[in-house]
Amino acid sequence: MTLVLALAAALLGAGTGSPARADGGGWDPAHRPGPDSQINVAGEPFRGTGPDGTVRGFVDAHNHLMSNEGFGGRIICGRTFSEKGAPEALKDCPEHYPDGSLALFENVTGGADGHHDPVGWPTFRDWPAHDSLSHQQNYYAWVERAWRGGQRILVNDLVTNGQLCALYPYKDRSCDEMESVRLQARETYRLQDHIDRMYGGAGKGWFRIVTDAGQAREVVAQGKLAVVLGVETSEPFGCKQVLDVAQCDRDDIDRGLDELYDLGVRSMFLCHKFDNALCGVRFDEGTTGTAVNIGQFLSTGTFWTTQKCTGPQHDNPVGAAAPAEAAALLPEGVQVPSYDADARCNVRGLTGLGEYALRGMMKRNMMLEIDHMSVKAAGRALDLLESEAYPGVISSHSWMDEQWTERLYRLGGFVAQYAHSAEDFVEAGRRDAALRDAHGAGYAYGTDMNGVGGWPAPVGEDAPNAVRYPFRSADGGAVLDRQVTGERTWDLNTDGLAHNGLVPDWIEQMRLSGGQDVVDDLSRGAESYLGTWRATERHRPAADLAAGVPATASSSESNPFTDYGPARAVDRDRNPRWASDWSDDQWLRLDLGAVRTVGRVTLDWERAYARGYRVVVSADGAGWRTVWSTTAGDGGLDTASFAAVPARYVRVHGTERGTKYGYSLHEVGVFGR
Repeated sequence: MTLVLALAAALLGAGTGSPARADGGGWDPAHRPGPDSQINVAGEPFRGTGPDGTVRGFVDAHNHLMSNEGFGGRIICGRTFSEKGAPEALKDCPEHYPDGSLALFENVTGGADGHHDPVGWPTFRDWPAHDSLSHQQNYYAWVERAWRGGQRILVNDLVTNGQLCALYPYKDRSCDEMESVRLQARETYRLQDHIDRMYGGAGKGWFRIVTDAGQAREVVAQGKLAVVLGVETSEPFGCKQVLDVAQCDRDDIDRGLDELYDLGVRSMFLCHKFDNALCGVRFDEGTTGTAVNIGQFLSTGTFWTTQKCTGPQHDNPVGAAAPAEAAALLPEGVQVPSYDADARCNVRGLTGLGEYALRGMMKRNMMLEIDHMSVKAAGRALDLLESEAYPGVISSHSWMDEQWTERLYRLGGFVAQYAHSAEDFVEAGRRDAALRDAHGAGYAYGTDMNGVGGWPAPVGEDAPNAVRYPFRSADGGAVLDRQVTGERTWDLNTDGLAHNGLVPDWIEQMRLSGGQDVVDDLSRGAESYLGTWRATERHRPAADLAAGVPATASSSESNPFTDYGPARAVDRDRNPRWASDWSDDQWLRLDLGAVRTVGRVTLDWERAYARGYRVVVSADGAGWRTVWSTTAGDGGLDTASFAAVPARYVRVHGTERGTKYGYSLHEVGVFGR
């Protein structure tokens, strides 16, 4: 049972603007369900736009408002809201009474020593806490305090895991992942209605679910909280794999994407924790990794398989072999494999179905969450996004190899850091500040509240960066005192980041840690996120100027049964290919038929790729200029982007082979800028 529960833990695993004025029902509701939590914020939320039309505000790019509805309904105890108020919503799970001894998940994952006081309202003696991973942290009034403290965008990731649900002995609903996603989406809309009623009717509350960037911008400009729906599950659309056989097909993916889009979902993960039919995952490490690997086997029939990494990026090291107690979870004779320390990469990347799903997301102008993808999968996903100049990619909670960051920013994507301690968050923020400045990007946090990750611990009342109450919000428009719910008064210094309502206090602690520059970057987060989203919505596939054009080459491999001629690289059929003779100095030339504006060339290499090559263009076929080159090609799908130039002829000139064979290209695409 200990290993079962360890597995369970692992799987959850702008401008100045103007002050807001009372609008409709005002910023304080006409009534609340009583009794209820206090907010402990004075001052109206800021709203409006700056002189240049920008908005400002903090972004929580990764939260789980409704995870109490996932995993069978008994992993996260307590609800986000109730018509009867906090006493009804903030109740522990039934099996936690009377002393927490049967709170199996909490006792393995949390700060408890095998017992805790299950009573929530009004005493809250033991929960929520920064190290209690099974109790509600997103009660609506706490979310409200985060909003009043400056947060303007929240991504609500609908989350569950069918295998965890099946393993955990307590449950009161279906383990089907898509059914749970539907339920959590419905509950999020019900929360919006609940808050609206407090403020006098539909549309008057501060909690607004948004489905496009323009709508979100309007909500933020009004000083309200724009809520974006995302999905983070291990088997979306039922796309698990069992013994390497996919349990879904393209029709399942299309139906699933259409359904999610209709629910209002605009961002999602394609894999999470377990390898599935779409992609391989970035490993968990240590004992957590062992537990997740066991879950992977129980769900899919296979353990993770590793290989040496081919580039500087790597996945996390896999957890060590399972202790003897794990034998009870695995079939007789089955053991968790050992892994070489220098084999840090998952052999599984983005599958053919995964590529189809990603292209389906692009077709629907949805944003890809790249965290949790193996580096092999993430690299291929970035290849595909770059080939389409598609900006909709997000890393929301520090689960991506940091060396992908610049590549993501070049696309126009968005990055947030996990809610680490204030000092660590400031340090991480400063590390990438120059990169953000170079790309005009803002910053954000992903709290992962209700996501069983653990949150910053208390620093003590005498710490140099201890928050002094009351304090003024980062935007200067509000004054925040200690947060009170029932009989409990919360203090970040002594409680740590125990629930969502303490996020403004945590941001103040960042400032006190010497991070005013990071806090300023966070205030630009809303504008930056909306910029990524807006560019994603506006993306349209560019016309391929090379489709079917005349092509010539320095040589073509001779074969009496197969045509490897240059026309194969522009026929828009990926199966045939152009292949050169087996020597370094080879080229493929395309005639676009007229002078066109060219700024991007895509190259879909067969296994015989170029390590060194250059892209050369000419307007007249006589004068040539190199617009892009590399000596570090690694095959796969390459995108050469460069300043737009007029050209009729485009030549790919190989200078160094990556294999003993020649150069071989399935397809070459040419696009404008």
